[in-house]
Parts: sequence; C-alpha cells; structure tokens
Amino acid sequence: MNLDAAKAALAHLDIDENPVSVKAKSRDFFWYSPVLKARLDHVTADFVVAPRNEAEVIEVLRVAHAHDVPVTVRGAGTGNYGQAMPLAGGIILHMKHMNAVKAVHPGRVIVEPGCLLKDVDVATKPSGQEIRMFSSTYATATIGGFISGGSGGVGSCTWGVLRDLGNIIRLRVVTMEAAPRILEFTGEELHRVSHAYGTNGIITELEMPLAPAYDWVEIFMTLPDLAQTVDYAAALGREDGILKKLISAYESPIAQDYFQRVAPHVQPGDNLLGLMIAPHAMDGFLTFTARYLGAKVIYRSDETQWPREPGPVYEYGWNHTTLRALKVDPAITYLQVRYPPGTYAEKIAAIRAAFPGEVIQHLELMRENGQVMFAGLSLVRFTSEARLDAIIRAHEDMGCMVFNPHRYTLEEGGRQSVDDRQLAFKREADPKGLLNPGKMIAWDDPHWDYAKMYAYPKLQVAE
Repeated sequence: MNLDAAKAALAHLDIDENPVSVKAKSRDFFWYSPVLKARLDHVTADFVVAPRNEAEVIEVLRVAHAHDVPVTVRGAGTGNYGQAMPLAGGIILHMKHMNAVKAVHPGRVIVEPGCLLKDVDVATKPSGQEIRMFSSTYATATIGGFISGGSGGVGSCTWGVLRDLGNIIRLRVVTMEAAPRILEFTGEELHRVSHAYGTNGIITELEMPLAPAYDWVEIFMTLPDLAQTVDYAAALGREDGILKKLISAYESPIAQDYFQRVAPHVQPGDNLLGLMIAPHAMDGFLTFTARYLGAKVIYRSDETQWPREPGPVYEYGWNHTTLRALKVDPAITYLQVRYPPGTYAEKIAAIRAAFPGEVIQHLELMRENGQVMFAGLSLVRFTSEARLDAIIRAHEDMGCMVFNPHRYTLEEGGRQSVDDRQLAFKREADPKGLLNPGKMIAWDDPHWDYAKMYAYPKLQVAE
C-alpha cells in the first residue's frame, strides 16, 4: 500500500487529512453493540476523498487500485453494525457531494447515492409521490447507504423488503479495477451489489420506485396484553384496504422507561403500538380498532395536542428504539430476529418465557412473499458476551433466525452462508480485494467459521 503516492495523485480532489475529522468520518453507529465497540472503537481511515461526480469516483478507484490502497464507501454513517468501518485503513470514499435527484417520473425516481432519504421525498412530493420505504434515520441517512447496508424499514409493512422484486429498479455501479468499468444492473443482477456493504462495487446512481404520497396520520395506541398486541398488529397488516406505512409494537415497559414524551400518557403494563395510516383510511382503521377490547388511541398527529409533541412516530421504531433506550440505560443492546409467517406468535411467546425481563420485545410488522411476519429488534439487558451468545443460540434453537448486529461481516450478519452472486461479482469487479476489506469472509477464507470473526489483524480489542 502506497498511501503517499495515492494521496499525491488525488490531491486535486476534495481530500480531508485532519485526524479528528477523518476518524469521525470513519465511524458509524457500531457502538450500539458493546461487542463491536470493544473491537472497532480504534478503527480509522488514513484520509477521506469526497468525489463530486462519477468521473471522480472512477479516478479514485483507478488510483487506489494502482497503489493497493483499500477504499471503503461511506454515506451518512447511520449503519448500526460496522458496515462502513474501514478495517484496513486506506481511503474513505465519502459520497456527500453526489446528492442530486436527477429525474422524477411517474412511479420512479433517478437519484445519486449521497442524496438524503428525506431529500428524495422533498423532490418527489410535488408530483404527489414518495419513496416506498425508508430507515428510521430518514432525516440523516443517504439513499445509497440504505440500499448498500439496509434491508427494510418504514413502509415494509406494505411493500416488503428492499430485496423483494420491484423495490429497486436499477443500480449503476463502478468497479475497482486498473481501468474501472461502469455497469448497470436490473432484475436478478441487482442482488450482486444491493446490501453488499460496498464490498464489490461503488453505486453511483439509483433508480427507485415511488408510491403515492400522503400526509400520514401518525398514531400511538395501547393494549393491555402483548399477545393481543401482536394479534392486532398482524391483523392490521392483513387489512389490505387500510393503507399503512408503519406498524411497530413495543412490550411494556419500553414506552414507560425509554419513550420520555410518551411515558406520561401510558399506564403501567401498557403495550404500545406506533402506526402510520393514510388519512382516507382512518375510518377503516378506527372501525377495525374498535373490535379490540382494551385498545386505546392515545395520540393522533391530525388532532391530538400533547404539552410536549412526540415528534415523528417512525423515530420511535426500527433502530431508533435501541437508540432511545441507550440514552436512558447504556447497558441496553439489541438483537435482530426473524419471526416467520405462520409461527411468529408462538415463537415470540417462547422467547418471552425464556428471557423474562432480559429480552424485551420490540416488533416491526413486515410483509414477506405476501404474508405478514415480524422483525424483532429486541432490547437486551447486556451482561456479558458469553450471555449474549447464549441468548442468540437459544433463539436459533427455537427456530428464530438472528441477523446478528454484533457482527460486522456480510455472512455473520444473518445469512450464515455465502452469497455466491456477491462473491463471484467481487472476484470480477474487485480482483485485488480492496473494496471494504474484511467484510466478506468468503473472500478472505473460503472455509470460514464463526470462531474467526475477530481474526483480522486490526481487530484486537481496543485499549
């Protein structure tokens, strides 16, 4: 690795060499995990380059390839499990300047990767359209980071996940070769680079589908029993005539202990639901809700006035739930669990019984192949790595797949197997293995196992 030569060749671009800001731009929200915090806290790039256009992306990759310098692409750094941490140092490719919305058409938008999710909606709302789904970090996250590191979010209760057919239309990608190529992917080929952490190509343009835009009515409601809350959420998810964008469920005492602006409005033992319902669907929603004994709407954004407004309901869901809990109790961490269609209720009940008070249920309703299911972003009272691993094994023994947020690699984050399409494309598009090294175990070790997750040279426990 010849850093000095690479830096000299790129000196005419927007480069940041300040150690303080380089370290800040080398970090994401890995510290949600006490396991990752102990191992990634010291990781930093050597310098940052912020390209202004695709031609500069190509130039950076060509120069870095020539001088054997690793490159880790970066959006806003809102990921939660080290996807954007530069394990081998080198260059952070910061996409902040590539933030243009290029075109808005009926049903689709063409946008650069550094555009914030909220700014995509700002550009598309005048046409009566909005993006189908977004992360709870809507105000700060980039569209490129969402596609490269996310899987679903607000909107997944209607539209499914990003990997479902139709939720990404086209990706334009630059390869990491002596002479970088520009490739465009659609259809089955999208999975080569979506949710690949930038390990096998740099996305420079995205074409995404749009949905009709609404002034969503944001709602908090309570139910006295968690099993009833799960049943309500799933049944609402199956009500196809009621248009919704969010169905989040929180076991007591999440609202009481961690949602400071909601807590004064709930009673001890109340389970909370956070919802987004289209205005024209409110009559159907209220009719449906009246069927559930004990259901109580405590907040509606279109008519309720609280002394302290709660802010966007989606900022209580998905990974924002963990963030709110961490602000109150630093010993909290979390898991990401798949509760599959058909058996979610019994599996949720089994986990609650096995870990009372230690694993607290936070559930996000999603669609999977036309059926409702739940993603569990469970809050966990952390005591030790050994105990956390035991809790994960218990989930897996009960048939609950864990997308482990205490691992930073593609394989260990939930697949527990190699994605052959992504590996094959990395061999083609990044033959030196310089793109975000250390995140694809199959590249480094075809015979990988979980015991080797901290075997990379720079991943000793931070002092």
